[in-house]
Amino acid sequence: QVQLVESGGGLVQPGGSLRLSCVVSGFDFSYYGMSWYRQAPGKERELVARVGGTGAVTNYADSVKGRFTISRDNAKNTLYLQMNSLKPEDAAVYYCVKLSGDSAYSPTDFGPWGPGTQVTVSS
Repeated sequence: QVQLVESGGGLVQPGGSLRLSCVVSGFDFSYYGMSWYRQAPGKERELVARVGGTGAVTNYADSVKGRFTISRDNAKNTLYLQMNSLKPEDAAVYYCVKLSGDSAYSPTDFGPWGPGTQVTVSS
């Protein structure tokens, strides 16, 4: 049974930083690329970042490039998203999502999603 549990969200001032984590179980983590999505109220779900199974290849949305870093620890079955220089428009619920293959460019596996973690950016 695939399970993904996100954590690390919270309230931060503009310009601040947060580190999100996602612990996964129910599949062989190292064999699959992973991604972070976000969804703000009234907006469509947005792909934020992707990483391949080994962690060597990453890809980012233009809106977060240079500010966010996706990484993974396969020994801990954990995905991370380091978010720096946060802006009010980064506020959303963030979800970690499994990809369907080991490439960072594999299609998203729209199977079970975790509960997400709320990020609020406000002064």
